[in-house]
Amino acid sequence: MENIISAGDFIYFDNQATTPVDKHVSARMIPYLQELYGNSHSNDHYIGWKSKQAVDAARSSVATFINADADEIVFTSGATEANNLAILGTLPTLKKAGKSKIIVSTFEHKCVLESAKAAKAQGIEVAFLHPKSNGIIAPVDLRTLIDETVGLVSIMTVNNEIGTVQPIEELCRISHDVGALFHTDAVQAAIFIDLDVTNSGVDFLSLSAHKIYGPKGIGCLYIKRNVQNKITPIIYGGGQEAGLRSGTLPTMLCVGFGEACRLAKEGREKNIKHLKKVSIFFMDTLKKKYPRAVLNGDSDNRHPGNLNIQFPGIDSHSLLQMLQPIVAASTGSACNTTIPEPSYVLRAIGLTEEEAGNSIRFSFGLQNNEQQVTNAVHYIVDAIHSIQESSALDDLLSDETVVLQGDRKSSVG
Repeated sequence: MENIISAGDFIYFDNQATTPVDKHVSARMIPYLQELYGNSHSNDHYIGWKSKQAVDAARSSVATFINADADEIVFTSGATEANNLAILGTLPTLKKAGKSKIIVSTFEHKCVLESAKAAKAQGIEVAFLHPKSNGIIAPVDLRTLIDETVGLVSIMTVNNEIGTVQPIEELCRISHDVGALFHTDAVQAAIFIDLDVTNSGVDFLSLSAHKIYGPKGIGCLYIKRNVQNKITPIIYGGGQEAGLRSGTLPTMLCVGFGEACRLAKEGREKNIKHLKKVSIFFMDTLKKKYPRAVLNGDSDNRHPGNLNIQFPGIDSHSLLQMLQPIVAASTGSACNTTIPEPSYVLRAIGLTEEEAGNSIRFSFGLQNNEQQVTNAVHYIVDAIHSIQESSALDDLLSDETVVLQGDRKSSVG
């Protein structure tokens, strides 16, 4: 592989980490960077009014995307902040209501797990719900675990590493049966699932723009109107976002988020078809050249652009390094610590440490095509063979060293 490549040669299969900004999204944003740069909270002049109009329109677009009302959308810096607000912002109300416990799954995004950890430090008991080996939460397991001491349940709609889709509507109903609030991190679902908060009944839902071809640094928390009095802010200041999230809104990012939601809603069926086509072609092509590849997670109920694949006996970090700078993929969430370690998500569904360490997430996007897949599989299989040859040579040299040491001992004797 060449050390320097052109943008056209680079193959990006890490779209669940982030997506490129759609050209229509960036075009909508530019005027609010260069011309209509007013503060949307400035009420005394024209340019401030124009900025507020743009933010209001973006808020309506995001709300329409999930079948909510505009006043149920709270803009945040991203899904991490939204998830923190949903979990930590409810604690005062839960405590007043005598609710002493929250439930999260063991393979939630790190920001949910860390928020739960912070809640525990504030005296809240945290119970963990385990997925089945196929990466899906069984509603019966939640029903067994939950009781009337539970104030909040948080289960992600689509897992960010293995792409499995959870039965959110049923999990929400079970939670409501005991009077618990229900939150879902729907970040990875937004590109292909018709998110309808009215039908699902969820109380809180988190989104992030940069997973649907929008800009980084903007997301939201949907808060159902009848539970807005049950959440308190975790950021204080000027009282923006109905007092739930203070801070000056970035107009250009809000506009980009709104446009990304509009495009995702309009193109959903086309997007699903494309992602399925690319991922199926990838798996078929890879299996022909490397039959030992194993898919992690359920084969049907999953993100159409996600393939989390195990390469038995091949260290995932070594393989990814061999693929640089041509092919981009990942061993797990980009939001995790930079310390290399086997994925906790894969360990949660029963994989051994070695199996988890042999797994790579390939996540496909709207810009990917079959030619890129063909080229990538060629590079991947070549890299695997190189690793295997290197390992075989190391074993041979190790055996020769043992033999030489044995001869030396014999000659001494």
